[in-house]
Amino acid sequence: MKKWSVGIPDRKIVSALILNCGVSSLAAAALAAKGYSTAESVMESLNADELSDPFLIKDMQGAADTINSAIENGERICIYGDYDCDGIIATVILYSYLLETGANVTYYIPERAEGYGLNQKAIDKIATDEVSLIVTVDNGISAISEAEHIYSLGMRLVVTDHHRQGEQLPHAEAVVDPHRQDCPSPFKDMCGAGLALKLVAALDGGDCTMALEQFGDLAAIATVADLVSLKGENRFLVSYGLELINNSDRPAIMALKEVCGLNNQSVDARSVGFGLAPRINASGRFGSPKTAAELLLCEDYDEAIGIANELDRLNNKRKDTENTIISEIYSMIDQSPELIRSRVIFLCGKDWHHGVIGIVATRIVEQFGKPCFIASETEGEIRGSARSLGDFSVFEALSAVSETLEKFGGHPGAGGFTIKSGMTGKFHELLEKYALDNHSKMPLAELHADSPVSPQELNVENIKGLNVLEPFGTDNEKPLFYIENAQIIDIIPLSEGTHTKLRIRMGSTQADAIIFRKSPSELPISINNFCDLIVSLGVNEYRGNVSPSIFISDIRPHMFEQSKYFAALSAFESFLRNEELPNNYYPSMNPSRDDVVKIYKAIPDIGINTDSLYVKLNDRSINYCKFCVSIEALKQLGLVAVSSSDSKINKISVTKKADLDSAPVLVSLRSKLGQAIDKENRYDR
Repeated sequence: MKKWSVGIPDRKIVSALILNCGVSSLAAAALAAKGYSTAESVMESLNADELSDPFLIKDMQGAADTINSAIENGERICIYGDYDCDGIIATVILYSYLLETGANVTYYIPERAEGYGLNQKAIDKIATDEVSLIVTVDNGISAISEAEHIYSLGMRLVVTDHHRQGEQLPHAEAVVDPHRQDCPSPFKDMCGAGLALKLVAALDGGDCTMALEQFGDLAAIATVADLVSLKGENRFLVSYGLELINNSDRPAIMALKEVCGLNNQSVDARSVGFGLAPRINASGRFGSPKTAAELLLCEDYDEAIGIANELDRLNNKRKDTENTIISEIYSMIDQSPELIRSRVIFLCGKDWHHGVIGIVATRIVEQFGKPCFIASETEGEIRGSARSLGDFSVFEALSAVSETLEKFGGHPGAGGFTIKSGMTGKFHELLEKYALDNHSKMPLAELHADSPVSPQELNVENIKGLNVLEPFGTDNEKPLFYIENAQIIDIIPLSEGTHTKLRIRMGSTQADAIIFRKSPSELPISINNFCDLIVSLGVNEYRGNVSPSIFISDIRPHMFEQSKYFAALSAFESFLRNEELPNNYYPSMNPSRDDVVKIYKAIPDIGINTDSLYVKLNDRSINYCKFCVSIEALKQLGLVAVSSSDSKINKISVTKKADLDSAPVLVSLRSKLGQAIDKENRYDR
């Protein structure tokens, strides 16, 4: 379960945005909730209509001069990229342009096994190809020793990168990075491919028109894939690129759309993020990044569709591998539930594919609402990826446990690390200590609604007005809205119970709402219940009829007390970790025999999600902490099983009676309770 928060936009600001920006009330509420208070701020962030002058970026002139001079002198140039979608596309953009100018150019994209960025072996190999100038895209800002090695071999270097600089800049003819501390450029958040497009514009004199026409589609894909902020120039670039993608005659784009099933559909940022980009990324994860580069450089459709099918196969392999690892993790958790009860989830497997463990970590964070560090041991080396949420910083956590690490890097939300041999247990121990010392209250996974919505606002024109906020992505997420106190009129299974349609009543208005990947039995509500919902909105067109569409992100009974729920869950997990709790907690955690029996009898034969069971139980005498203790006791006695994959609880057939008082969790709790009573009695004396 996620913590809900609901924005309450200032109605005066909403009214002003409706008047001055000409947007619908829903769009104005979403804008106000995101912090926009004036028409000027909206225009500046969301209505950029061009790319700024590339020469405003520090060293761009030097980079253009160096490369153009190398072209004129017939020098051999090597574009050095990266194996992810952004790095591959950046390589293709710059290589394609230089090839068209008649440059003596080649490219090098390292395999994932080589690691990120410039490496000495690759540089040595490039040197044997009589290269005199290396130009990096999407990497290089931290390649201090590698840059010196390039110059020691008689080559020169131009760096273009969008990552943060360290204390020192690499030795180069030019270092083009908007995040340089001395860079005056107005826009800082371009990805590597966006920067490569600007470099192409600089090489052509500074006008971005040609670069956008030729490469705007590719740069848009990379911008979405790299999860950079979709504000300002990136918003313009993606909007421009999506137009090109939807009307593309580029064989690679046509082939990718074909294998994604997008041929007859309008491609938006979501289609790119979940369709086109993952297939390009798959080449670097499960094959060679050169395969994706060859596709994007391909000029023949028949050849392109063959390569695109290969990328699709690799992407399916990526998904299968990801799901296999997830299944292994679920088995580990089912056998050792304490793995997800620690403050930080740490999981270590054998030969888990390093190309997907970052994705897996993201999924674990999403499911269990805790920072996740996943490592894989391969040939004696233990490497991992981490993902976080809230104010828990991966980088700070890794820094705090650095004595156990060979190397690490990252930022607050994500990072990578290599654990020293024999230090895996110590690594987890120190992670837990860091979390306890610095986050007495761990951050919670949160679902945020931009604004409440009234029944009157749920009309087609108002919802269509949200389109002005597209494209959606990082820093410009699709708006979510809060519907309060809706009555459930009917519950209808869809696709044989895979999904559910709810018919809801809001005042005098009735509407249908869809919740995906949840069957009716999994929902914490019943017909005639009143509930609160967080939803996204769309428009459905069918046989000429146009109607609002409501898609449920989450649903709860009306007036659900989430603060008590999360406080109880925190106390229960702290108790299981043997952390000290206030003495007055233990009596309120202690279930009676009748409480446990009541919970057991409430479990339906087909099973039910544990949170749904608690909500449907609707017994104020059983707080959530008592409920958790009861479920744990039933598990320990072999009376129920709880699946980690979906938190579904099922009864287990038994042939003999179980002694409830023998459950270890109850023995431990009652021991703590006795100690608390003894302390209180001593204090009273």
